Amino acid sequence: MDIIFLREMQVETVIGIWDWERKIRQTVSIDLEMAADIRKAAATDSVEDTLNYKSVAKRLQQFVGDSSYQLVETLAENIAAIVIDEFDVPWVRVRLNKPGAIRGARDVGILIERGVRPDNSA
Repeated sequence: MDIIFLREMQVETVIGIWDWERKIRQTVSIDLEMAADIRKAAATDSVEDTLNYKSVAKRLQQFVGDSSYQLVETLAENIAAIVIDEFDVPWVRVRLNKPGAIRGARDVGILIERGVRPDNSA
């Protein structure tokens, strides 16, 4: 399995459970690791044969920027679903950080891994 990754993509969004957090935009930082088979792209040297990380980044920047979740858990779950469903990625690891959320800590966040579940209906 090959991994295409994106590190420290920062997006401003409404996130948090407290009343004051619902009135402001805060920065979240997103790291992605996405499973891909890059052999065809390596052979053809064509972006059409690989996972276009710029397209993934643009889609997530818009989604996260427009979102308004209370929990980082919910935001991370939705990010994973977009990557899997819209970009045909079989596995993704999402690390979502909320810098400065806890006094005395650099950041706090969540790390999730999600994958396509095999269809057991056959």
